[in-house]
Amino acid sequence: MSKRSQQNKHNPTQRKRHVETAVEQGPVTIGDWIEGARLRTLPLAAVPVLLGTAAALAAAPGEYHWVRALAALAVALLLQIGVNYANDYSDGIRGTDDYRQGPPRLTGSGRVEPKLVRNVAFGCFAAAALVGVALCVVTGQWWLLAVGALCILAAWFYTGGKHPYGYYGLGEVFVFVFFGLVATVGTTYVQILAVPQDTWILATAAGLFSCAVLMINNVRDIDQDAVAGKRTLAVLIGDIPARITFAVLTVLPFAATVMFGLLYPRVYLSLFSLLILIPAIIIGLTGRSPRELVLALKLTSLGSLVWAILMAIGIVVPFMQFAPTPY
Repeated sequence: MSKRSQQNKHNPTQRKRHVETAVEQGPVTIGDWIEGARLRTLPLAAVPVLLGTAAALAAAPGEYHWVRALAALAVALLLQIGVNYANDYSDGIRGTDDYRQGPPRLTGSGRVEPKLVRNVAFGCFAAAALVGVALCVVTGQWWLLAVGALCILAAWFYTGGKHPYGYYGLGEVFVFVFFGLVATVGTTYVQILAVPQDTWILATAAGLFSCAVLMINNVRDIDQDAVAGKRTLAVLIGDIPARITFAVLTVLPFAATVMFGLLYPRVYLSLFSLLILIPAIIIGLTGRSPRELVLALKLTSLGSLVWAILMAIGIVVPFMQFAPTPY
């Protein structure tokens, strides 16, 4: 924990302001918890599952298991929600959220006991672990438990622990690996117990979209994070380079559209997602207010989901005559 964060955490004036803010805002509601789950980020959890499932069906149509696909989706969603609550808790107790703009966080606003937010995060991680264990039982691949443990550790230590990697400009690296490569490849593997080369291409695209969303989120908070001592990649490279990086990360996944289009012409339908993503890029490059940048984040998240859905449809349509295996 940085010296500045320690000062914020133990600052009586800061605590008093939190209490006053909590009183003004009133008791916490279900809506506040839903806001804390950050639903706008959940499409990013579905993207790798859609792509990984499409890759599995294309590689081995007769071995497609829809229950395993749903289990992989449950794991991804629970981890995404869990990391969102974990970030709420960790940033709140460090004092980082004292500087942010936008809707108040559960912990940072002082409306919810930090331990409760932390326990909810742990509950999501535990639920994800249980579903993961079920997948290990069904597939017989017990080594996947180690992968799952790494995913949970990565989710927690993004902003948790004494030296969170998200505070040292490494957030995009871990997001790319775990919410892109691991999630997509893992989804394919638990269904067909193999990883075709095409899966890696789709996994890279999923990871790039996740990095784009994280980047524009950090662009929104760049000034506040700099003051709080949170050295995100956006803080390290500066505002304009961060915005350009966001635009590049959002466009790069379309290289996968071109590559898969050579075999599956229907994937070119995914270009329709540009109707959502181009406005997101324009807002991300030119937006100044937090509200504008949050809109860019939402559009990027939604656009990535639309892209993944259309890509998956384009890939699996030739194999639709094959009946799925339930388990």
